[in-house]
Amino acid sequence: MLLHNEPMSLYCSFRTGGLARDFFIPDDVTDLSNFLKTNTKPLLFLGLGSNLIVHDQGFKGVVIKLSNLKQTKIKKNTLWVEAGTTLAKLSRLCRANHLYGGEFLSAIPGTVGGALMMNAGTFGSEFWQYVVNVTTINQSGVISKRTKDDFDIGYRHVHAQYANEYFIDATLVFNQKEPQQDIKQLLDKRNQHQPIGKASCGSVFKNPENNFAAKLIEQSQLKGVCIGGACVSNKHANFIINQNKASSADIINLITHIQQTVKSNFNIDLELEVVIK
Repeated sequence: MLLHNEPMSLYCSFRTGGLARDFFIPDDVTDLSNFLKTNTKPLLFLGLGSNLIVHDQGFKGVVIKLSNLKQTKIKKNTLWVEAGTTLAKLSRLCRANHLYGGEFLSAIPGTVGGALMMNAGTFGSEFWQYVVNVTTINQSGVISKRTKDDFDIGYRHVHAQYANEYFIDATLVFNQKEPQQDIKQLLDKRNQHQPIGKASCGSVFKNPENNFAAKLIEQSQLKGVCIGGACVSNKHANFIINQNKASSADIINLITHIQQTVKSNFNIDLELEVVIK
């Protein structure tokens, strides 16, 4: 399905963002491949929009939402899953099939595609710990199989050897014999320390080495500071919330103010975890 001039505020958890000139929702991988073979515009692949800020001016290319790519297959301790599958669904699948290790996924809003792109993680676990191989598609619609060795994987980053490829599925293996974490405890901890229910993108900044972004922001007396309708959360300093009809510009200006203040106070450069397009 191809839409035009679609408001990105409907698809981003910050509830901000201008219009996507074109907005494509493929029925399946074949539909996606056929579309890309004739497309010449810039691409933005979209999951749940839970780690994304789109400028108020919008996106002038094609936004591709993979919500229909959500098939899964399970064989023993191996799980194949398409990129549009939510991490909440993946966590439930793991639990129902006694595939242990994926409990942490229940606490991350997002999709498999987004988790692959940024090596999503929380509470000491990361997505790529369980990845064996992936399938990608490039800008021309060519589909390729890639192994874990084809990527440089680290804390909240995944760098590919091949340019302009996008994840469409992954094969995961879970070898743990028992649950590694208690899902209820994870969710209780998340709800206790994070502004759940507020319009935000989760953690805005990556944690610097041997430090915590939230700690540096709080020590800079920035909790509760607002620019326009965007505010630093009083509950968790590494969260920005859309408090009162914020624009993307409000959020980006607040991000810049936080970075400048932390740099001035501690000589530490806070690196973005959220993606700005």
